[in-house]
Amino acid sequence: IGNCNCDEFAMGSSNENSAYGKVLNPHNKEKVPGGSSGGSAVAVAADMCMLSLGSDTGGSVRQPADHCGVIGFKPGYGSISRFGLIAYASSFDQIGIFGKNIDDIEVVYNIMQQYDPRDSTMSLPKDQTAAKAKPWKVCTLSQVLGHTSLDTEIANAISGFIEKIPADTASFSLVDFHLIDYIVPAYYVLTTAEASSNLSRYDGVRYGHRSEEAAGSIEDFYKQNRTEGFGLEVKKRIMLGSFVLSTGYYDAYYSQAQKIRQMLVQKVEEIFAEYDAIIMPTVPATAPLLGADAADPVATYLADIFTVFANLTGLPGISIPLFSHSNNMPFGLQILAGKGNELSLLSLSELLMQHK
Repeated sequence: IGNCNCDEFAMGSSNENSAYGKVLNPHNKEKVPGGSSGGSAVAVAADMCMLSLGSDTGGSVRQPADHCGVIGFKPGYGSISRFGLIAYASSFDQIGIFGKNIDDIEVVYNIMQQYDPRDSTMSLPKDQTAAKAKPWKVCTLSQVLGHTSLDTEIANAISGFIEKIPADTASFSLVDFHLIDYIVPAYYVLTTAEASSNLSRYDGVRYGHRSEEAAGSIEDFYKQNRTEGFGLEVKKRIMLGSFVLSTGYYDAYYSQAQKIRQMLVQKVEEIFAEYDAIIMPTVPATAPLLGADAADPVATYLADIFTVFANLTGLPGISIPLFSHSNNMPFGLQILAGKGNELSLLSLSELLMQHK
């Protein structure tokens, strides 16, 4: 049992925004492991432990799992208690599990999904049946595999993998999904808004850093504490969240993002009324070099395009390690299932991993 490094307040996609220093990818120490739960992914990938936990607000379990070549499982929102988790964005955060085989992850999930009365957002556990009659009905989103941000080699590998799955195991269909380019903007508006509210308690009075410098006023006291205590990425997200919630901008940004979120929820309900699962890439490219986030932070935010979808809609998702890129870095396949279908998602994942 040990502690794993992560981005400060789970804000980051590279695990470079940590008070304890950056985490290195075990496959190439010049590259990031992904984040925010990069330390948890590396601990499993480097055989420091069999299993680890992380938090997933927009892909912070699945993305580092992809970059490090391990399994990263995010249960649906409300299926695992968030009691004890320091909140980034309360309606998005979920605890996830890293491992190297599905059986281990299922054992831990079954323990963790027990009902917790201390988390009012937790759903009552329902009886789930992992076994399912074949073939599975699976869909891919047409605007995803053809997205301009997606690495050609990743797209080809996933398309080739789908083609070789026997028809008696799973049938695959293409589904139109015109909302793809609204996902990242809606996600960052809503999560930063929730973060600015959640992190307001860290003012140096009861929570957070307290400056040793004498303050001339209560305003200076708060300002010094928060200026010294928060890192750059956290400050950026607090400022963005405060902006979208401010008078005159709330309706223009926050309200519109909530409407997009509702449209996404309705769309996935339509999809899962007909299909058992959605298959898509986990990330648009393999792990970038250290320092890439600082060089182009907007590109880093946009790289969350395939993972934040599950958090906006509350779906369970998993990244399974299936492929190796020509640059010698691993990458995986992401599978999403309907709400409350975690065990069937794990069952399908195990089935697909047999065709690796």
